[in-house]
Amino acid sequence: MCCCDDPTEPQKVDPRELLREQAHYGELVRELFTDDPEKVLLKLLAQSNSYLRELAALRAHYPAVRLRAIELLDKKSQSVLEQIVQKERESAFGLAAKNRLEHVNDEGGLLSKLFKS
Repeated sequence: MCCCDDPTEPQKVDPRELLREQAHYGELVRELFTDDPEKVLLKLLAQSNSYLRELAALRAHYPAVRLRAIELLDKKSQSVLEQIVQKERESAFGLAAKNRLEHVNDEGGLLSKLFKS
């Protein structure tokens, strides 16, 4: 046994974690085959990280998923919101992104006003 971790050695995977991930993958595939894929994607969207939300806001196949992803974006995703507004100004997605962008900007202003008072 070594006293230090060797960065050249591959990390050992905990078999319990591997089983959990396999079960999660199996459940996801089962849901996609047996349930409405749009509902499955909406559920996954709530659990996803900001990169996946941004990707869904830009390119999701289902309009409801795109709109929900836009609603979930925060100040860190401001450039993505601006990109949607520029590319799809008159569409429902562009209008939703514009509203979200205004809300995100107002949110920062309101919080800063509260804490500066």
